[in-house]
Amino acid sequence: MTETTHTQTTSPPPGGAGAKPRSPEYRLAADAVRGLRQDMFHDAFAYRPLRRMRTDGPVTRRLSGTLRAYAAWTPHATVAAAGLLAMAAGYSSADGPGGGSVASLLCGLLALLPVLATLVRPIGAFWFSIAAVPVVAVFDGAWSDWPWPPGSFLAHVIVLTVVALRSRPRVAAWMWLLTAAYGLMAETIFGGGYSDNTFPLLFVSALALLIVSVLNIRKEAEQEVTAHQSETAHERSRRTLLEERTTIARELHDVVAHHMSVVAIQAEAAPYRVENPPPELEQAFVTIRENAVAALTELRRVLGVVRAEDYEAPDAPQPTLADLDGLLANVRDAGLTVEKAVTGAVRELPQGVELSAYRIVQEALSNTLRHAPGASARVEIGYVLGGLGLRIVNGPAPVTTLEKSTHGAGHGITGMRERVTMLDGEMTTGAMDDGGYEVVVFLPVPSGEETG
Repeated sequence: MTETTHTQTTSPPPGGAGAKPRSPEYRLAADAVRGLRQDMFHDAFAYRPLRRMRTDGPVTRRLSGTLRAYAAWTPHATVAAAGLLAMAAGYSSADGPGGGSVASLLCGLLALLPVLATLVRPIGAFWFSIAAVPVVAVFDGAWSDWPWPPGSFLAHVIVLTVVALRSRPRVAAWMWLLTAAYGLMAETIFGGGYSDNTFPLLFVSALALLIVSVLNIRKEAEQEVTAHQSETAHERSRRTLLEERTTIARELHDVVAHHMSVVAIQAEAAPYRVENPPPELEQAFVTIRENAVAALTELRRVLGVVRAEDYEAPDAPQPTLADLDGLLANVRDAGLTVEKAVTGAVRELPQGVELSAYRIVQEALSNTLRHAPGASARVEIGYVLGGLGLRIVNGPAPVTTLEKSTHGAGHGITGMRERVTMLDGEMTTGAMDDGGYEVVVFLPVPSGEETG
């Protein structure tokens, strides 16, 4: 009897055969080294020019065109001025063995150039500043300020501040740690017998970087809040638009369903009103009724989805322009002085047009009550050839009215515009010279669709 042994083959763990899982401390250190390499060594000398300042602020927008163009370069001028200050400090402190004027000029330039480099290559400017420090220390000759001569001290603090302003807070932490490492190493190896100033530099730079990091974090937070507010406003506007369209669809569903029901009932009753109707006529009415019922069923299936669960169909028919007097009476009871003017030959229009016209007037008067309490209003209705014209205008709110109602989010115009667009009409709104507001609407009605 032969026994078969099945051997399960397993892949070796990452890192080679028998490798042990990495400890959390090791992973933390590896992530830190990876972040250091990414922030301070990868593309360290990449070209990143400093952008010009925006000139749409509350102060710069008041400047003339020429001054505003110059104001855009304010950050660059500020950095250049700080670099000149560091150059002056480096130039005045140099008295080493390399020759007075030459050593002073070299020390001044090595303090200026790293600061100017922050305008185009910020991370590279940091490394330039670190590399320039020992050179300046040799030519400076002031060993009482080891390892940071006055010019290098000031230049390095400026470089750290500018680079931190242009980078993430993590970069500021890396620069401070690298600066501390260089300073402590220079003091330990070459600082015997000399006074040191690394700790004053670290304190001043830490204070500056802390302020800059707080400003950067606050700026990022404000940008996130602004982006969130913009997204929220966009979503709110989109939701309001959908709600308005849903409301319009509900109303039109009721209107069309009513007419289709009337067609179906009349088609069913028509054969009984004629004595001995021919079979062709009976079949025609049967076909009309079947098509009307099918259309009504399809309409309810498609448009019925816009009804909310708590939506109840109105018991009364949808309002028309004939019900406008009742609406005006209601707003008068609410304290709005309103008058109506009708021009042209009054006639019955398609119910969708009548309903939209009524809702537009209703929303315009509601906006007047909300945003111009105490003002008077006027509703003008014009029956013209080819359509219906509406103009709702309100005067300015009285000076004694100090507070306006904050009810509503100002989306009434959206609903009116949706109704007008649905009927291929035109609508204009805007403030008037006297401080009032007007809404002008034209709803086209082809002659074949007029019922009166």
